[in-house]
Amino acid sequence: MNLSYADYSYHVDQLIQAAVNGSDPAECVKKRLSRRDGRLLVGDQEFDLNQGRIFLIGIGKASVAMGKAAAEILAGDLHASILITKKTGKEWGPELSGSPLLLQGSSFSLFESGHPVPDIESVSAATAVERLLANTTETDLVICLISGGASALFSRPLIPLHHWQVLNQALLTSGCTINELNQIRKRLDRVKGGGLAKMAAPAECVSLILSDVVGNQLETIGSGPTVPSKNQDSDVMAILEKYGLPQQLPEDTWKHVQSAILLPVESTPIELPLPHNLIVGDVRSAAHASFIRAAQLGFVTQLLTTHLQGEAREVGTVAAAIAKDLPSGRCLILGGETTVTVKGTGRGGRNQELALAAAQGLDGMTDVVIAAFATDGEDGIADAAGAIVTGETIANSQTLGLNAQAYLDNNDSYTFFSRIDEQGAAAGAAAAQSESPAHLVRTGSTGTNVNDLIFILKFPGPG
Repeated sequence: MNLSYADYSYHVDQLIQAAVNGSDPAECVKKRLSRRDGRLLVGDQEFDLNQGRIFLIGIGKASVAMGKAAAEILAGDLHASILITKKTGKEWGPELSGSPLLLQGSSFSLFESGHPVPDIESVSAATAVERLLANTTETDLVICLISGGASALFSRPLIPLHHWQVLNQALLTSGCTINELNQIRKRLDRVKGGGLAKMAAPAECVSLILSDVVGNQLETIGSGPTVPSKNQDSDVMAILEKYGLPQQLPEDTWKHVQSAILLPVESTPIELPLPHNLIVGDVRSAAHASFIRAAQLGFVTQLLTTHLQGEAREVGTVAAAIAKDLPSGRCLILGGETTVTVKGTGRGGRNQELALAAAQGLDGMTDVVIAAFATDGEDGIADAAGAIVTGETIANSQTLGLNAQAYLDNNDSYTFFSRIDEQGAAAGAAAAQSESPAHLVRTGSTGTNVNDLIFILKFPGPG
């Protein structure tokens, strides 16, 4: 297949679509959940459908898609379910409207909670789950569907909600990793670090998990609601001090945090059934699908890593450096999740900031493209999944009087790319021709969430 730099927008779109399709939550569930001869097969576990009741608890951005797939398989054997997802303002359709819901003949309740900062609905959802599971028996089975966003969407904090929100917001802008953030969440939230498994007891508990955490540490995904916590108070305090939280937080919030850390950790009952936790999809699923599509398009393709981490702008600089030595006709794929230490007042997300830093490194290069996007379709801002940059991006911005470094310093990558795109659209309209390819990636909410992907593309030069 012919590789033309002029068609780079098409190629990037194809890789993004492949990644999203490759991590489709419903398909991930169907691969690991099935039934045969009166038995339910969950991974390598088997459960007798004639024994006890089956409860379904879905928590995360992909909970609706995962829940619908599971309900189709369980059908009339599903006793009751709660799905907890992010507020999106979208209509879920007639089978998911109102509460309780009816889906596949089973009773559902749908909660839409706050993300990335928990809200009162997050607490209400957790309370509803606790009530639903209050009377489970040893013959019952609780199936949990966990996906990215669960930490915020499902919450019972040990401190007042307002102070919990202040702490979460401060951590989200501190530059801490998701592992560090969730360590603190586990220590200060009753439903994390195995809290959901405690609610399910004495029933057996099995979790199908769509991972949004680099390395797939079970205790970190969604803050491990079905994974007993190993948190040490000293570790939690070390993280808070590392990022200067004692000095940054309001005095009353810090007092609540200190008091909560001093509370004794609730011990896990010895008789609690050991939960079964199964990863059904992750960033490797998405990266592999993009790899296949890139090869089909004609690129010589390599998957460099699915464990990418670091400060977004620094990773962007490295990506541009890698691009400089890339032979023609190549596609490199990197998966993971970067962080941003917010110091400015602008708007953007980790992938847009990464792309802006990469654009500076690519300045003046020909036939090279770098794209970075979040697989859930939301990169800090709801209508942007990430950004695409080329060796022409900085020159185009300079014609508009935009200082890329100033926007980067202000964490304002979204505004930077928006202004270039608006100018490109206006120029195209004035010339009665197609507008220039957009820098901002807009996929809308994808229904999945398995970290981020970076594509580095080097097209053959003319002739």
